[in-house]
Amino acid sequence: MPTPRLRQLWTLLILLAGTVASMFAAGQWAWHRSLLDESESVQRQLALYGQTLAQRIDRYRTLPEVLALDAQLQDALRRTLSTDEVAQLNRKLEQANGASQSSTLTLLDRDGLAVAASNWRTATSNVGVDYSFRPYVQQALAQGRGSFYGIGVTTGEPGYFLSQAIRDDSGHILGLVAIKIALQELEREWLQTPDIVLASDAHGVVFLASQDAWRYRLLEPLDDEERRELNATRQYSDQPLRPLDVRVDDRLDNGGRLVRVQPSADMPAPPGRMLWLTQPLPGTPWELHLVHTTHSSMADSRWAAAAGGGGWLALSLLVLFVRQRQRLARLRQRSRQELETVLQQHAQELRTAQDGIVQAAQQADMGLSRSLEHLPQGVVIIDADLKLVAWNSRYVQLFRYPADLMQVGRPIEDLMRHNARRGLLGPGPVEEAIERRLAHLRSGTPHLHESAKEDGTVLEIRGNPLPEGGFVTSYADITSYKNAARELRSLADALEQRVADRTRDLDAARREAEQANRSKTRFVAAAVHDLLQPLNAARMFTSLLRSHLPGDAERHAVDSIDGALAAQDAILNSLLDISRMESGQFDVHIHDVALGPLLQVLGHNFGVLAESQGLQLRCVPTRAVVRTDDNLLRRILQNFVSNAIRYSRRGRIVVGCRRVGDHLRIEVHDQGPGIPEALQREIFEEFRRLDEGRADDRGAGLGLAIVERLGRLLGHEIGLRSQLGRGSVFWVCVPLGNPAAAQQAAPPATTQQPADDAPLQGSSAWVIDDDGPTCAATQALLQRWGCTVPLAAGAPEALAAAQPGQAPQLVLLDVHLGAGLHGPEVFAQLCQRWGQTPAVILVTAERDATLRRQAAERGWGFLAKPVRAPALRALVSQTLLRQGASP
Repeated sequence: MPTPRLRQLWTLLILLAGTVASMFAAGQWAWHRSLLDESESVQRQLALYGQTLAQRIDRYRTLPEVLALDAQLQDALRRTLSTDEVAQLNRKLEQANGASQSSTLTLLDRDGLAVAASNWRTATSNVGVDYSFRPYVQQALAQGRGSFYGIGVTTGEPGYFLSQAIRDDSGHILGLVAIKIALQELEREWLQTPDIVLASDAHGVVFLASQDAWRYRLLEPLDDEERRELNATRQYSDQPLRPLDVRVDDRLDNGGRLVRVQPSADMPAPPGRMLWLTQPLPGTPWELHLVHTTHSSMADSRWAAAAGGGGWLALSLLVLFVRQRQRLARLRQRSRQELETVLQQHAQELRTAQDGIVQAAQQADMGLSRSLEHLPQGVVIIDADLKLVAWNSRYVQLFRYPADLMQVGRPIEDLMRHNARRGLLGPGPVEEAIERRLAHLRSGTPHLHESAKEDGTVLEIRGNPLPEGGFVTSYADITSYKNAARELRSLADALEQRVADRTRDLDAARREAEQANRSKTRFVAAAVHDLLQPLNAARMFTSLLRSHLPGDAERHAVDSIDGALAAQDAILNSLLDISRMESGQFDVHIHDVALGPLLQVLGHNFGVLAESQGLQLRCVPTRAVVRTDDNLLRRILQNFVSNAIRYSRRGRIVVGCRRVGDHLRIEVHDQGPGIPEALQREIFEEFRRLDEGRADDRGAGLGLAIVERLGRLLGHEIGLRSQLGRGSVFWVCVPLGNPAAAQQAAPPATTQQPADDAPLQGSSAWVIDDDGPTCAATQALLQRWGCTVPLAAGAPEALAAAQPGQAPQLVLLDVHLGAGLHGPEVFAQLCQRWGQTPAVILVTAERDATLRRQAAERGWGFLAKPVRAPALRALVSQTLLRQGASP
């Protein structure tokens, strides 16, 4: 049997070994999985780079062909030109080069001599230079066209040369025209990516690179023939070609390689392994390379290793916990069995002793009292006259009787009086105690009780009458048994106290957490309220500013500012919603809702936006009835649809329903780029968003976090499934409702929007707000709409200006007016001074549903800050119309 110490050592070793193995396995799996995902992403990026390079070359490919058909160029190659004619050709090529934005255009004769060039004005002009050794000249004269990348002999600038032969009417080659395309701008575009982008020719020479240290490097060693060819064509002029020391560690299934680039004095290579992907460029002997760092894959591997190790430790600790519980259960069971065995043995000993006592009592008259000596209990037998018949030494030992007192035939009353003199009969009158005991013996009633002596000894006293008169009493020492029971009770009390203490501590911690959450909620609400005040003023000022700007460019700038403020407003409102949901202050009204009208409104609201992005939005009609809060469900679906529009480049977006048991799953399908499996849980966290969205509409990363909380608040399951490159499906699962209950619900009343500003013309309004910029902006907007605004200030100024009978038609009132003033209370004071009750619109940053409901009960309008000018204009017009229509 292993010792406990050795067992603990083995357990620790197994935990450590399992943790290391789990971390290694999880890290390797995550490393390869993340590496493949990165490889696919890099492959797509490399394809885009190749497409960009090919498009840049194709842009100029037709220009030499067009110039080869020019009659003036053909005529120039048939004869010797004068100086003026050469100058005229130079200007023609210069003009053509300026239109195409290429590097250089050159006209060459059959001997490879440059006749004219677009760079004739520069000191490094091509005119008069012999290029017959260049491959693009030889290819054009031999095959009709040619291409070549190299460093310019005259200019010293690298570029890609395309050439086209110029033929006469009979098909004979007169010369050629060549265009040199500069690709340095493409390298500057590559600098925007953190990766290393390379382009190499058929010899493995890197001629384009996003980093200077990688340019003119040899990916493979050159043989003698290749070196002679490069020297003959002077492709890279005098540029030294240095080898690139790359060691391949591993190869991926998609052709990628894991490499290590060895650094040198002129080559500061990045540390660690790099992902190297290569792709041929169609139509050329070139290859594009992309060298990508594997830091992200390493981070994923480390996180996965930590998760694997943590999972193994958690599982191991769970197993150890279960085994410990089982071991404790076995120990408790064994202790219970041992205790039961001890009790059974004790009971058996008592029964055996009782039988022996009875037998000894029956034999007492024959002088057999010594048969009681083997019994562990103290035993005394008396006859019908209550006199001693027999006893054993254990009885004398327990009560310490003197030898002369213990005689056959002595009344038991003498022993009782001896015990009374020593105080063993307890408090109270001695004679009454003795008489009570004697009466009990005379009655012959069996008894069983316990008695504690002064020295702590506990005796179990059991008495039984004899068949022919008399009484036998046994005294068993149960002190050890009582002590064990007392210790068990003490242990149980201690455990109960510990449980109570832990429960009390947990309750206190829970209360502290709830208090902290409430404090955080109040802080967030107050902060959002204070932030919305200046934001409200800014949005109203931008609405006012737009009408004063004459130019489209200025209006576009104002629209951009308003869009940025609207985005900030959305972020603040989202933060406030999250805070309210976490604190449990979000009102939920569950009822039966017809889903068809809700989806119809959703398609109408987002259809125009989808069409403007080149997408098609379709909401499948349904007659289903679900049990939910229609406003919150609408917010969930609006977020799903807006995300689908934001991240889809093409195709359709479909909103439909699928029945799953007694639930209905509402799904939003898109054909976007898809979401990697590793990110499908993270996107439901705050400020998490993908990078594939539109650059002008990326969102703040709070929408899905709110959706996830709304789902938990409603008890609706939220989920998604997605495949890279094939799109995503976001869904919410809602319980089915009662169609009859939904039909009984009254349709919402619609309000008629005013067609113009007729109600505003000549009306009067007060603006009461503690924020000065908000007052100024609101006053300017109302005055622009034809409304008179005698007062736009805080509560003290309004109370001071109020005069009897001079109330305005409308009051735009904030709720929190500073200095402990409450908007509705201030309005009540104003009505007392006016003696009138004008119409009211609450304009506040508070978004409490209770406040909105109280405003509706009083017949007041309600607008949440920041206020949009069209919404304010419409609500003011409706309020004035209702006031004018009321008697």
